[in-house]
Amino acid sequence: MGTARMNPHIGGNLAFDSSPEDMRPASAPERDARAELAAQFIASGSRVFDLRRGGAALEPLLPPGCRYQSAELSGEFPAKAVADADIVVMLGVLEYIPDLETFFTDLRFGNRDIVLSYCATDLCAEPERTARGFANHLSFYDLALLFDRYGFRIECTAPAGATDVLMRLTRTDKVNPVAACRVAVLSNHDGNFGDRLGTHMINALLPGEAEVDHLGFDNLAQARGQYDLVVLGVGSGLFQPLLGDEVIDLLGRAKASIGIFGTQYRELLPRPALDRVLDRLDTWYARSEDDVLMYGRGRGNVVHLGDWLIDQFPMATATVDEPLQVIDEIRESHALDRAIKLIQKHKMVYSTRLHPLLCALTSAEMAAYGEQPSAQMPGITSGAFRSLLIDVFGRSYPEQEFFLVDRDAVRRYKTRVHRNVAKVGERIEAALRNVAVASA
Repeated sequence: MGTARMNPHIGGNLAFDSSPEDMRPASAPERDARAELAAQFIASGSRVFDLRRGGAALEPLLPPGCRYQSAELSGEFPAKAVADADIVVMLGVLEYIPDLETFFTDLRFGNRDIVLSYCATDLCAEPERTARGFANHLSFYDLALLFDRYGFRIECTAPAGATDVLMRLTRTDKVNPVAACRVAVLSNHDGNFGDRLGTHMINALLPGEAEVDHLGFDNLAQARGQYDLVVLGVGSGLFQPLLGDEVIDLLGRAKASIGIFGTQYRELLPRPALDRVLDRLDTWYARSEDDVLMYGRGRGNVVHLGDWLIDQFPMATATVDEPLQVIDEIRESHALDRAIKLIQKHKMVYSTRLHPLLCALTSAEMAAYGEQPSAQMPGITSGAFRSLLIDVFGRSYPEQEFFLVDRDAVRRYKTRVHRNVAKVGERIEAALRNVAVASA
């Protein structure tokens, strides 16, 4: 869609201090460069009103779909043209207005965003200002005070040449107030591959205004008296220390609570303690179908999420024939991005750690696993690999034997989990919104 140009008649007196020399347009290169930058501050489809001092460099530079009006600043304030616009542009104009207070009073009632340039005293002092015929002399600090006094906020800035700065202003009453919310995230605090990835996942889902305390069983004493939301787990298997009385107490003090975890070493997991935790959660996002069937059957607050950490691993094609063995835990000394790239390079991957294997499923041709034995009781293994394989492939595979990775099944699982993760984000947003409404 092209631009439509309208030139409204401006009459009366705006107390614009001008002379024939002042009204001469700036040199073409300077004017064009400033206008080109100003156009980058304007969204497509905007109705633009250009209040100017000669020249017409802005119109052909506007993004697609914009409607353009312009007027010379030589009469009364163009209230109707401002009201009909989405954004008002003033390039090299503000410096020539003697009565800025009256001018910004009118702009305030226009209630429109503004893109303007200004040559501040910080960058341009006497005698240059006098030679250029400026009618006012403001520093950046003075400008900020002026804008604030009339209800404008500086949204963004950019240098426009050696002495000018381009600014976009937004009315402060158009900016929705954001109230901080307090969130506690309880995890195993182990620093392993899965916990580190899970921390990235939950941080990405929480709203930007949230104040977040990441807690573990080793520092629960640092918890605040109350939270708007408590998140138990970051996708890994829940360990017994996070089933104790302190966690139950913290969940009870939360205005809302969810769990994002799986279970493992189930023979050692005290069922009554887990039931107490599930009773306190608004929703448990279970990692596997096994979790739902064994502990969530009959509960209305249990949802099968899947292993959400697969969202951290893009589908890829391995290129290295040499098999990779992942036996030791990937700790904080290893960068997550490099670890993921390394795993996804190999066509054959064997792992005794759950999430390195999950990563390998998105790229490898062959995979194998070794269940992790319990350090507390011989003969008991985590069971997490079997649960994962059934979720992804609909079946398990023998331990210590390589199996062919069904990439279509992995894609389907990854797509399903990705949708579920989005629903977790919506649930968190709704929970915090409800808490805010209840507190108002």
